[in-house]
Amino acid sequence: MAGDVTIFAQMSALAVQTGALNLGQGFPDDDGPAEVLEAAQRAIREGVNQYPPGRGMPVLRAAIAEHRQRFWGERLDPETQVLVTAGATEAIAASLLALVGPGDEVLTVEPFYDAYAAVTRLAGATHTTVPLRLVDGRFVLDHDELRAAVTGRTRVVLVNNPNNPTGFQWTREDLAVLVEATERVGATIVSDEVYEHLCFDAEHVPVASLPGAFERTIAIGSAGKTFSVTGWKIGWLTAPADLVNRVLAVKQWLTYVNGAPFQPAVAVGLGLGDDFFTGARDSLRGRRDLLMAALTDGGFDVIRPSAGYFTVADAAPLGITDANRACRELAHQVGVVGIPFPAFCHPDSSMGRSWIRFAHCKDERTLTEAAGRLAAMPHPA
Repeated sequence: MAGDVTIFAQMSALAVQTGALNLGQGFPDDDGPAEVLEAAQRAIREGVNQYPPGRGMPVLRAAIAEHRQRFWGERLDPETQVLVTAGATEAIAASLLALVGPGDEVLTVEPFYDAYAAVTRLAGATHTTVPLRLVDGRFVLDHDELRAAVTGRTRVVLVNNPNNPTGFQWTREDLAVLVEATERVGATIVSDEVYEHLCFDAEHVPVASLPGAFERTIAIGSAGKTFSVTGWKIGWLTAPADLVNRVLAVKQWLTYVNGAPFQPAVAVGLGLGDDFFTGARDSLRGRRDLLMAALTDGGFDVIRPSAGYFTVADAAPLGITDANRACRELAHQVGVVGIPFPAFCHPDSSMGRSWIRFAHCKDERTLTEAAGRLAAMPHPA
């Protein structure tokens, strides 16, 4: 594969080539809720097919503001503090391009979603990291290391909460340290919260809800993960008006606008009852547990995710030391595709060389079939 093809595209192509079950790329097998799909179809029939407003359709911006108040108690002006984007990826890209440049640093935890490093490079900035630590089988953040990593050159701390690939959730204490550290140096927090409704073991805590945080925070959300419509690419960000305006000045030269008929449909989704959101969480938790049991039966050491679409498993007990090689061999030998964990780390990092990320967002039939294949893996003598 060419060097500029992402590991996700490589492994998805390998799944097609080998007929393996694709537990690599994080897209669900299930369609979204019927009300949301029908709203998109209705919008198309009613002629909502041309450019929407640059900030997003008013009905969606109002729904985003109402959603933030309903779940997180945040009061927003939908006219000035909400911006609709082409997925969370554009929100991240436009935010970094608006806020950083050569000589600046963007800090993330490691492991990190790979787009963070790529967009930081596009902005001409330097990507720095603070590592998550594995303690007693779960990931934790060392507060002293976080404080030390935020320096006078840090312009943005890009937070993924909950984290892809690990399912790590920032605690309120973690976030308080972050807010204090960014306030000390005048940095902005960009908080990618696309898995906010998919938290299994603890409630999601938005960083903007902490005292003193809203003024320096861009919070990013997405319809794709919550409503199983990843192909629609409808995301958004919320922030103080001055930060929204800075991001909009960049965003207008990227996609300009997108997804006109999908925007009112997502507004319908954001207004669904609590039973939808709890049901989506509980269903995904059950699939997480199914995959964790299968991986354990297959001989992996499983690191329990607290949230999100993915489960990380250590293949070292199977005698595997190179996750990149192992992922390609598993596709042929077992018929299951995952993503090698080093794809989420800097090239010189020693973290997770034998770890593999598997997606548990697939339907139960796919996961049950994958479970049988993984459980049948040969164990070392």
